[in-house]
Amino acid sequence: MAALGTIQGLKLCPSCFSTHDREDDPSRPPAEAGLCGICGDRARDKGTVAIVEKETDLMSIESTQKYNGVYLCLGDIKKAGKLDESQKMKLDSLRARGAAFPSGKLAEIIIAFSPTTAGDISAEIIAEHLRGSAERITRLGRGIPIGGEVEFADPDTLFEAIEGRK
Repeated sequence: MAALGTIQGLKLCPSCFSTHDREDDPSRPPAEAGLCGICGDRARDKGTVAIVEKETDLMSIESTQKYNGVYLCLGDIKKAGKLDESQKMKLDSLRARGAAFPSGKLAEIIIAFSPTTAGDISAEIIAEHLRGSAERITRLGRGIPIGGEVEFADPDTLFEAIEGRK
């Protein structure tokens, strides 16, 4: 029964569309009502948004403690690479977020999808949908993982590592 109560207490963040159980703080402005802990954190960079497919992706990025932007949880990506209406609505809300900045754009949108065929196709569709909404639209870096051996990397991974070098 306690688990059911926890599930019933979950809310959907109106900014990033992730679920949370954060209670609203009456001292915060009404514009911040209902926001999750990440979106409600005034120290976060609101001009940098990582688009993730699912909340577990968000949690993985957060576990690095290296990202200080906010998120948009888009939902499961279909293998056909088509966005459903709710995903289009979420992306449109992101476009509106950018319009609130003095430049009329977000600083950066990071499309943080897994490097799969479906992820790549969806990233291209999303980048096109959001074109003009940010100063930069980027993808996560790709290449040889830490501890990996060059001699055992497949050609696609080596290509991405060479193309994405710093």
